[in-house]
Amino acid sequence: MKLKMLAVACLSAVLLAAGLYAAEEIKLDGIKCVVAAKNPAKAENAVDYKGGQVFFCCKNCPKAFAKDTAKFATRANQQLALTKQAKQIACPYSGKELAEGTTVSVGGVDVSFCCKNCKGKTEKASAEDAVEMVFGDKAFDKGFKVSK
Repeated sequence: MKLKMLAVACLSAVLLAAGLYAAEEIKLDGIKCVVAAKNPAKAENAVDYKGGQVFFCCKNCPKAFAKDTAKFATRANQQLALTKQAKQIACPYSGKELAEGTTVSVGGVDVSFCCKNCKGKTEKASAEDAVEMVFGDKAFDKGFKVSK
């Protein structure tokens, strides 16, 4: 019985250390909660999402996220990019190859486009609309890939 308890304790310690190590690799300085956008995100409140992890300020926010993921998808996608879990691979509008000289900051993320028209469309939009245009599910899936 003591051996079994010791084995469980050792396994728990290894899993906890692995979880803390994975969370430490992702920098959360300045990253806000996906649900309560004014509050800082915390590593201990992470949920798997699109092959990465999104972070929340408390234990209740992941529940709200799970209830209506679509409502928070844009912010979750943006957070994946902000935490460098998602890398841009193509234009978020067309899915085409990225062109030089088309990079703009959208919601704190440097985003490039396939042409100056796509860049201009983003620059003309309000900051809030630009975030929705670039990090909404359809655009995010065209332009970004989550990598571990």
